[in-house]
Amino acid sequence: MAQTSTASRPARAVAPPSPGTVRSLLVKIVLLGIVDAISLYAVFMLVLQDNWVVAIVVVAVSALVNWIYLSRRFLPAKYLTPGLIFLAVFQVFVLLYTGYVGFTNYGTGHNGTRDQAVNSLLASSLQRVEDSPSYPVTVVDRFGELGLLVTDPEGDAFVGTADEPLSRVPDAEFDGGRAVAAPGWTSLTFQDVIARTAEITALAVPYSDDPNDGALRTPDGSNAYRYLSTLEYDASAGTMTNTQTGVVYSDIGTGAFVADSGEELRPGWQITVGFDNFVRAFTESSIRGPLVYVTIWTFVFAIASVALCFGLGLLLAITFQNARMRGVKYYRLLLILPYAFPAFLSILVWNGMMNESFGFINQVLFGGASIPWLSDPNLAKVSAILVNVWLGFPYMFLICTGALQAIPEELTEAATMDGARGWGVFRQIKLPLLLSTTAPVLIASFAFNFNNFNLVYLLNNGGPRDTTTSLPVGHTDLLISMVYKVAFTGQNRDYGLASAFSIIIFLIVAGIAVISFSRTKALEEIQR
Repeated sequence: MAQTSTASRPARAVAPPSPGTVRSLLVKIVLLGIVDAISLYAVFMLVLQDNWVVAIVVVAVSALVNWIYLSRRFLPAKYLTPGLIFLAVFQVFVLLYTGYVGFTNYGTGHNGTRDQAVNSLLASSLQRVEDSPSYPVTVVDRFGELGLLVTDPEGDAFVGTADEPLSRVPDAEFDGGRAVAAPGWTSLTFQDVIARTAEITALAVPYSDDPNDGALRTPDGSNAYRYLSTLEYDASAGTMTNTQTGVVYSDIGTGAFVADSGEELRPGWQITVGFDNFVRAFTESSIRGPLVYVTIWTFVFAIASVALCFGLGLLLAITFQNARMRGVKYYRLLLILPYAFPAFLSILVWNGMMNESFGFINQVLFGGASIPWLSDPNLAKVSAILVNVWLGFPYMFLICTGALQAIPEELTEAATMDGARGWGVFRQIKLPLLLSTTAPVLIASFAFNFNNFNLVYLLNNGGPRDTTTSLPVGHTDLLISMVYKVAFTGQNRDYGLASAFSIIIFLIVAGIAVISFSRTKALEEIQR
């Protein structure tokens, strides 16, 4: 058989790429370039901070993103990747980090590492050496970090920052025996020095790797002087000694240097304390007392809010379902208005109307009375529930209206034919079916009101303040606002204890949700 010549075969025409394909490819390259640039900057900053683990994670995620979007496969992954990344960063990481902090002493005075605490203690007790020589300096900057370019008496140049001790600069530029520039650093002008005087005078550059060698500080940005600390650190013994008083402070495992008298040097450092925060929450009277009554009030507030909002919403939904009602659509529009306005604006308006001195309620409705709606502990709780009902009942009204309209009329007619009347039809037919439909909404509403931070914070900031405890807690604080105050207000901010409270709140809400959803199965059987 004769072999067919390949030259006789017709050539296939290759279609040029369409403009849309080229445009989408360019957009993809530009977007990936932006992502890679951000990742590269993040890796660079993380490496400068010696945070290699996070830097490796960023590099791995960036490589994975590029692989997914530059490949012609993995179509589902192209849509899932952004959501998964945001989920990991803003949800999973936050939850894991909160759980980690709950087992540490992280808070005021325990924010950094042991080395940072030692350096901070030595720097805070620096005193100028009387016979210290004057060191000519040039203030330099590197990516916003200040440093001192120092010329020692032998004419050598050294550079250092608050975190990095002095190191030799072999190729520095000199002007009249003073080092004025160093590679990788930007020398500040006289105007820059004047503008950043506060930062420069507060800067203390460690003289060497040994923290006991003191530091160099400059009062004017042109000359520096040697400072030594009144504290002396012994790394081998793990002690800090006050050279003026002779008092020795030891590391006893609490994350701080403590004297025999119990006096503690601050700052300390962050350590893992296990379940100590949870033990403190339930054993220390100053913490246990507020935790108990705040927890009770949180349950009362959440249950009362859900019950009243649901009851009022259901009552209005049944009322407006009556065929004899006229102008129902206008009434429904008016009832939805509290739900349509931003909640924070409504809360602030209620805060003004409930003002004891010049609020609308006292001045107009009660003829100038001085009713302490927000300053009396009991009235403040009633006020919080009333405002929350005002904000929440329109939502329950909408839910109940839809649920009632979804109930088949045949069931009502059959019950009526069997002899049931109004209340009996509602209690035995409509209410079980309504509860089976709205049960998930009620559970979600309970969880929302259990953590209703906005209402408590904006209405009266959890007040009035409870003066019987050292914690910054008020009589209307919920657990979530108590966590906020423990973590972010007051002189001593205890992030570890606040994280432990957050874990407790999560366990409570999760347990209630699991139990509630299991109970709804009985209601689902009714619908079947």
